[in-house]
Amino acid sequence: MISHQELLGALPNALHAVNPPGFGPQQPGKVRENYRINGKRILITTDRVSAFDRVLGVIPFKGQVLNQLSAWWFEQTQDIVDNHVIAIPDPNVTIGHEAQPLPVEVVVRGYITGVTKTSLWMLYAEGERQPYGIPLPNGLRKNDALPQPIITPTTKAAEGGHDERITRAEIIERGVVEPALWEAIEKAALALFMRGQEVARKADLILVDTKYEFGLIDGRLALIDEVHTPDSSRYWTTESYKAEGDPEHFDKEYLRQWFARQGYRGDGDPPTMPDEFLVEVAARYIAAFERLTGQTFEPGEQPAAERIIRNLAAYV
Repeated sequence: MISHQELLGALPNALHAVNPPGFGPQQPGKVRENYRINGKRILITTDRVSAFDRVLGVIPFKGQVLNQLSAWWFEQTQDIVDNHVIAIPDPNVTIGHEAQPLPVEVVVRGYITGVTKTSLWMLYAEGERQPYGIPLPNGLRKNDALPQPIITPTTKAAEGGHDERITRAEIIERGVVEPALWEAIEKAALALFMRGQEVARKADLILVDTKYEFGLIDGRLALIDEVHTPDSSRYWTTESYKAEGDPEHFDKEYLRQWFARQGYRGDGDPPTMPDEFLVEVAARYIAAFERLTGQTFEPGEQPAAERIIRNLAAYV
């Protein structure tokens, strides 16, 4: 495990942005910078962290963790569904097949939880018993396991917009996704989630919920973007879940809770994260990587931007 002092020393080199020359216009993203070149998609994962639809700062090595953990998960799940990965030429970079993204984010939930106004728990606590068109039994308490994992899809908002809830029936009735394709997506998403929960269980973690993005590559369904990372998923420690009180998070929710305690929920200027907190968040991301993969995290050469540009030039 990388030391506290090493993480403190890495703060000045946290990767805000990188602009490799000769790759054409950059596609916007809160965390990833991506380019299209020669029929491929180049995804560069920075250390930026976003929450409440805002970029709130940078966490050292976060981009490397997300990229390498996704690459590991893509390998672990390729027997379930195809994915977009071609190569990982740098710890922060994925080269993927160009895909036609499907206009729905597929959120799978195994537990009823959350603190935002649109979270499954808040909707349930306000009396809604069929969120996303899915009937839920009475008597559930916050953080309870659901009778079985459920899919709660959302629309994909344009840049700066907000995702909206949508039901399975609406997806099919509006022609958002063709029925047979949506059934294939549901089957793949639930199988991916079950695999994720199995792996997490061995690491004494609970995969609570997660978000998947799917696309079509040459007409075939494929998993794209990222998979089972602390940014796209919620993880609890098994030990803390068995105890009283809220479970301990090994994901971005830990950061959201810190901002909420400062009174910030997305409006106005966000508070500045102190160095010690940045290090604490970085350590949790790295610990999640090590627990899930069973590998030791090896920090990439710093500064990362120079390394990324060099490795991309060599790959191309």
